[in-house]
Amino acid sequence: MSRPLRIEYPGAFYHVTSRGNERKEIFKSAADREQFLFYIAAACARYGAIIHAYCLMSNHYHLMIETPFGNLSLIMKYINSSYATYFNIKRKRAGHLMQGRYKAILIEADSYAAELSRYMHLNPVRAGMVKSPEDYIWSSYRLYIEGSEPTWLTTRFILGYFGTDDPESRMSYRRYVNEKVAGGYSSPLMGVVGSTILGSDDFVREIREKELDCRTADRDLPTLRELKERPGLEMIIEAARKIFADNRRLGRLAGIYLSHRYSGAKLKKIGNLFLLSDSGVIQASRRFEAAMEADGQLGEKIKEIKKILDL
Repeated sequence: MSRPLRIEYPGAFYHVTSRGNERKEIFKSAADREQFLFYIAAACARYGAIIHAYCLMSNHYHLMIETPFGNLSLIMKYINSSYATYFNIKRKRAGHLMQGRYKAILIEADSYAAELSRYMHLNPVRAGMVKSPEDYIWSSYRLYIEGSEPTWLTTRFILGYFGTDDPESRMSYRRYVNEKVAGGYSSPLMGVVGSTILGSDDFVREIREKELDCRTADRDLPTLRELKERPGLEMIIEAARKIFADNRRLGRLAGIYLSHRYSGAKLKKIGNLFLLSDSGVIQASRRFEAAMEADGQLGEKIKEIKKILDL
């Protein structure tokens, strides 16, 4: 199993998730969730963590964390180990509570913080647990729209994108989230590069250069290999057309799939090239991926394209 790439530096933003071992419940009661929030508050006081959003489900949780001191590993070790000890003692059990280590996605905050917070706050709605995000009390959403947030939760950064007036920014954020309650929403995490970074090409390039420069001993990490320079949309489309010269339809679909999977371009930019909506890009990419699994020859052609593009 490959090692996950941990990127830590002062001021970094992350979307962090952790699941129960074997996908079992990690929160069985309101008291459990309250205790978990207690450990989050303690981590903020002890390690300087800044929590921008959270959502506690039944068998997993989501956190948006900023680390002014570049110490995500310390923060997450404290939260997860403290909670696991509490959970095990309370229920007289032993063994792992969480499924391996937490998963942390480094994010470009200015581009993705608001969208990711909406994704997190809509999680209970997508899971069918509630009809409206405000009906779920174990996320930060109600604190965003109603105020009175605890001192360890910072809402002003994300609300700042929706205005400078406090009541108006909260109402605007509520409208922003409610726009997608009925569905038609694509996860921003579909744009993650190397299972580790979510951001613009410039942001990914900056992180890639820093990581590749200082981790020469770890060049065998699959994640580092994925962080190398990515091909542009034009290169991908041209290579797909070349390999599928006898079938323009498949060439187009291959171009959509490879652009979505490897270019790092935003869905809107890909959609504009292929005259598709954001969700249309995702759906076409998924259908082509399913077709490759069913057709070995199709998969071989994609391998040819990836060889041309040095992927």
